[in-house]
Amino acid sequence: MTIQELRPQPRLAAIDVGTNTIRLVVAEVQEDDTYRILDEEREMVRLGEKLGKTGRLSDAAVERALVAIGKMKAIADGFKVTEIRAIATSAVREAANGRGFTREVLRQHKVRIDVISGEEEAQLAFRSATRHFDLEGRSTAVIDIGGGSVEVILSAGTAIDQVYSLPLGAVKITERFVRSDPLRPKHWKLMKEEIDRGLRAAIGQPSHRAEIMIGSGGTFTALAHMSKWQREGRHGSVQGYILTPAEVIHLLDRLREAPLETRRQMPGLSADRADIIVAGASVIARLVKRLGTQRIMVNERGLRDGVLLHMISELPGRSTGAQLPQPANRIEWARHFARKCRSNERHCEQVAKLALQIFDGIKTRFKLPDSSRDLLQAAALLHDIGYLISHSKHHKHAYHLIMHGDLPGFSPHEVEMIANVARYHRRSFPRKSHENLARLAANDRRLIARLSGILRIGDGLDRTHSQSVTGLQVRALRGSLRLSIEAATSPGVECADAERKSDLFRRAFDTEVDLVWRRSRSRSKVAAAPRRPRLHVVAAG
Repeated sequence: MTIQELRPQPRLAAIDVGTNTIRLVVAEVQEDDTYRILDEEREMVRLGEKLGKTGRLSDAAVERALVAIGKMKAIADGFKVTEIRAIATSAVREAANGRGFTREVLRQHKVRIDVISGEEEAQLAFRSATRHFDLEGRSTAVIDIGGGSVEVILSAGTAIDQVYSLPLGAVKITERFVRSDPLRPKHWKLMKEEIDRGLRAAIGQPSHRAEIMIGSGGTFTALAHMSKWQREGRHGSVQGYILTPAEVIHLLDRLREAPLETRRQMPGLSADRADIIVAGASVIARLVKRLGTQRIMVNERGLRDGVLLHMISELPGRSTGAQLPQPANRIEWARHFARKCRSNERHCEQVAKLALQIFDGIKTRFKLPDSSRDLLQAAALLHDIGYLISHSKHHKHAYHLIMHGDLPGFSPHEVEMIANVARYHRRSFPRKSHENLARLAANDRRLIARLSGILRIGDGLDRTHSQSVTGLQVRALRGSLRLSIEAATSPGVECADAERKSDLFRRAFDTEVDLVWRRSRSRSKVAAAPRRPRLHVVAAG
């Protein structure tokens, strides 16, 4: 037996306090940063029952939850875990007495509950999905369906594009629309319309299909168990189980046409989920249709797994990702993220170089804060990562990828600034009415416009992606900015595009822009660039 085998491994416990069910997993961390499950417990307490009508957790539901959590705490203590982490989602998040509930749990059981946001919930589900499924090169939707809410994460590979938290959980939809047994056609129609309305308002028409859906939560596992029984005549693990859209529709039709007592007898479907399965399956079916999904893969582990992976990553000397060399500073992290998104590295480095030369040449005149230099550089390095999703609206995709990306060293506010600067490197000007700017202070919006204006010119100066511009001489004059462009041959295309894209700069700084070509190697006669207003082409000398 080796020393490693003798060394005790940390034991951890995660508790997920959901709208419908409370779940516990106790695990022992392994040397390779995976974990071995020691025990699991599940109690369906319906914590969110009637929450939609009263706005509060009922006394009966709170009592059931307190008993369940007490039992789970005792199980975890029996395994001598080093840490228990409990999270609460939609029901506790929305209830007027949610904070009182968490205080009572702490008082009775010494368990501190972290009430997480919908976006944090989505991040945990995504963390679990990336750990157990190969997402590289795939357009994926990671979906977690709970009792109160549905989390939707659209990604390209392992980079998150969009995150949505929707009030379309299985319990919530059931309480609103299931008024007959079995479900009458008119109630089924109302349910579908409400789900579609919610998806349309939040997601709209996606710019690309999510070819694969990875689903976690009791609805997905229930459908997988039913399918497995139909296909194989046996029960068992459904981790990684694949459902087709046609199979989901077939199961949904069976479920909604059957009375509750019949559903409770269906193989693979637990009796305590039979009353909410129609609503949950309906959400899956409508999501599949809207996202154009071809294949649904089931992740049995979901939120608790995401919590455990996060806990493991915080242990000294541990990680839940590949052991790669860590970037030395925050700009290197931006480069690392750009490579992860398969950005054109040479072009983005060139744009960053030119943008910084402009910044350094005007920062004193326009009193730009030194701290914004890193924001501009990071935005320049990342401005084209939206191509990972789609050429169309790639600037908007860049914003979402950055907002949900991994940029250690930058504060959340700085990440938001970087995302917005990249967002406005093309097309529309920043406007206060834009949702992504509405919550920012006026000074932040002004700085975003200025940095985006600089970035646009830098981007234009590498329009051909050839890095033909070797440098800039920047001179800030009264009422104008003169950029002397150094290049061995006429950069006519670059100059024309930079002039065209200088519109935001002119507005943000209230100054004109003059572009001048200075031949960097030869004093021979210079060919004129295409005629553009305020564009000058001269020979150096």
